[in-house]
Amino acid sequence: MRICAVDFKSNEANICLLELKEGLFDVPDCRARKFTITDGSSTEQIRHFQKQFAQLMTDYKVDKIVIRERPMKGKFAGSAIGFKLEAALQLIQGMDCEVFSSSAMKESLKRSPVMVSLKEVGLKQFQELAFTTACAYLNK
Repeated sequence: MRICAVDFKSNEANICLLELKEGLFDVPDCRARKFTITDGSSTEQIRHFQKQFAQLMTDYKVDKIVIRERPMKGKFAGSAIGFKLEAALQLIQGMDCEVFSSSAMKESLKRSPVMVSLKEVGLKQFQELAFTTACAYLNK
């Protein structure tokens, strides 16, 4: 199964592709590491983001999008633009999408901690939460 984990930071969607094949993780090369929009109130930009993301999922034969859950309110609440981008991903036609809760993620990481560094798998620091989300989801 190949998934694309997504972590939203303000107006950015940081992504990480991860595949579980024969019990082993594989981080395939990907032409995009993050998507950024400049105007969250622009319908055209949201649609363009959705179209680009859907094309990436098709090109890399991704089975499921896994979105790291963010609180709706409080100190660590997600931004309004982030929630718009999340909705755009959830509405991609023909793509399975799931919001992965923080509690399920913590439970999975407790059972199977991630024992690899980002540099070893060729990822950037800003992709860390997306990578951790992908590992936790595939180990659940």
